[in-house]
Amino acid sequence: MIQRRYELSDEQWEQIKDMFPPYQTGRPSKSSNRTMFNAILWIARSGAAWRDLPEERYGSWKTVYSRFCKWRDTELLFAIFQALHVEPDFENLSIDSTSIKAHQHSAGAKKK
Repeated sequence: MIQRRYELSDEQWEQIKDMFPPYQTGRPSKSSNRTMFNAILWIARSGAAWRDLPEERYGSWKTVYSRFCKWRDTELLFAIFQALHVEPDFENLSIDSTSIKAHQHSAGAKKK
């Protein structure tokens, strides 16, 4: 699967794929758990509204939202993020002057 912005890598997916419960009743979903989880990540990371979810990539926003609510209520999302938290990826970590403030004396203030 091609990794796109805001989506899990294959390695990350391998860590969590067995955490999802098996499908039990009714008609099976057309979308995989991975697609649904990537859609939830897209919403969380982009800050967009549910209705702005790209339908051609992830399907209906209502389907994604209902799966999100189901996973949230069963605390599956919490367990998944705990599992992924064990080995954080610092590749995209960025620290700059907007997040770290220097003391005024470090900026060449007049010394006495």
